[in-house]
Amino acid sequence: MSEPVWSKFLTERDRAVFEQSGYSSRGGFGKRPALLVIDVSYAFCDERPMPILESIKRWRNSCGEDAWTAMPYLQALIAGAHAKSLPVIYTTGVRRRDGWDDGGWRWKNNRATEDEIAKPDTAVDDNEIVRDIAPGPHDIVVLKQKPSGFFGTNLTSYLTLLGCDSVIVTGTTTSGCVRATVVDAFSLNYRVAVAEEACFDRSQASHAINLCDMNAKYADVVKTAEVLAYFDGLADNLFDLPAAAPASNAKAR
Repeated sequence: MSEPVWSKFLTERDRAVFEQSGYSSRGGFGKRPALLVIDVSYAFCDERPMPILESIKRWRNSCGEDAWTAMPYLQALIAGAHAKSLPVIYTTGVRRRDGWDDGGWRWKNNRATEDEIAKPDTAVDDNEIVRDIAPGPHDIVVLKQKPSGFFGTNLTSYLTLLGCDSVIVTGTTTSGCVRATVVDAFSLNYRVAVAEEACFDRSQASHAINLCDMNAKYADVVKTAEVLAYFDGLADNLFDLPAAAPASNAKAR
């Protein structure tokens, strides 16, 4: 099996610390998982694969081509979850168009006010989930305003309703919303796994080191193939999923 993406960033001292401290042990998968797809919207992906330094001229939060490298892995995980009728829960952002509720998002980025201006040359909204992985009729979409999928949302209540004991986390950004969601899931005593290739970030170093840190303390960071094999081994029809019409993507901002 290939080395994890963070291996090239670790010093010999780091490796010795992990080995002797007891961190990075495997926590193991749960028995009733939900697949979480965090913020895979056009704001973070652009409408097509583009070099990141080109893409962020137009979409300031874009992760460029790395988003599209992750897309086949996301598609495989979503298809695998659907095949077993497992819950697939998406998150995406929601804001007032005037930006009044942006709060702290404006404090650390001097391009934040651009989000209030519609892009006349695109037919998609920044918070729309990328259509290549669009939610299906039994999937759930959670709207959020802060990094964690749990903060100020009804995600926990959905997991309680479904009887989930664990989550598989994917999406973006690894160092931001993915990590915040993982830490909150861990804090709520869910078993947590992260599919390595199905996460992405605009900073390659932040992506790698945050995967390393999550794997050390809060989650099992595993290859997508391992998650798919785990899905295959689960019993069919574990969940009573919603039977409503297809969930609509968030358009408001």
